[in-house]
Amino acid sequence: MESPTAFTLAELPFLKGLEWRHLEAMASCAIGVKIGAGERIFKTGEPANRFYLLTAGRVALEAQTPSGSSVEVQVIQAGDGLGWSWLFPPYEWRFDARTVEPVEAIYFYGTRLRELAEADPAFCCALMKRMTSVILSRLQATRSRLVQPLTGP
Repeated sequence: MESPTAFTLAELPFLKGLEWRHLEAMASCAIGVKIGAGERIFKTGEPANRFYLLTAGRVALEAQTPSGSSVEVQVIQAGDGLGWSWLFPPYEWRFDARTVEPVEAIYFYGTRLRELAEADPAFCCALMKRMTSVILSRLQATRSRLVQPLTGP
């Protein structure tokens, strides 16, 4: 896959309305990736230094139970952001992510995005507003999963 340009990023719903200079900054930290079905993207506790915007396919987010089994928390699909742990110390993944089907995505180098955001408060604010939607989605999915056994399927 080709590396995305600011023009490409401007078309993504997740990044709609972002200032042109910020789209260029994000494009400088991005590459297109393809990931096969059934592959692990990241695992709880591993270093978190990236995030993805899915353009095709689906990814299952899973939480580990104390007994060591996995519980599916949410399925991420095209148009969704995947990964927010790169934003907050200790910069470790808090979930496991595994592809359900082949995935195409834009991979962003989170470490570089953090540096750019720290140098530009307007970019930081715009990025955090978008990433907060990812965090909120994860929180709501986790809450739903927690109450599901109490209320039935």
